[in-house]
Amino acid sequence: MRINGICGLPCQKLVKNFQEEVLIEPFPVFKVVKDLVVDLDPFLEKYHSIKPYLVTKTRPPEKERIQLPRSPEEQKMFEAAVRCILCACCIAACPVNQNPETTAYVGPAALVRAFRYLFDSRDEGSEERIALLDHKDGAWGCQTLWKCTEVCPKEIPVTKQIGQIKKRIYEAKHKR
Repeated sequence: MRINGICGLPCQKLVKNFQEEVLIEPFPVFKVVKDLVVDLDPFLEKYHSIKPYLVTKTRPPEKERIQLPRSPEEQKMFEAAVRCILCACCIAACPVNQNPETTAYVGPAALVRAFRYLFDSRDEGSEERIALLDHKDGAWGCQTLWKCTEVCPKEIPVTKQIGQIKKRIYEAKHKR
């Protein structure tokens, strides 16, 4: 919901912590179904468009696919992406999504999930995923305004991860 103009999870807010009157509204950018309930179907469609799952082409190993070791900094960034609960706060707060001309933008939540798999050593679909993200409605749609990061209830560095995706796309294009 939007609470006093800021998107967030109401279950994490205490009325006693507000000094002023509390105004609760449905998320912007979503069609209101009833009262404070919004239709998240378009959000979920965009999320699923980036293939939010591990893509493998090789035969499965006997036991499990092992994640290759990472530096502590890389591991921390990777683990942050896994914390996303698909609450849609980032989408609702994103100024890009509030522009009627950019309704096709996939949005921060989908990009965070894409980040998670682009940097997973077990994923074998990075070329395909990069192609899904390398356009104006994908990673390049982010204008780096940090609203998604500000409202994320899981404190995921969303904007930073989107920047890493852009860097990965750039590097993939210039390897050819």
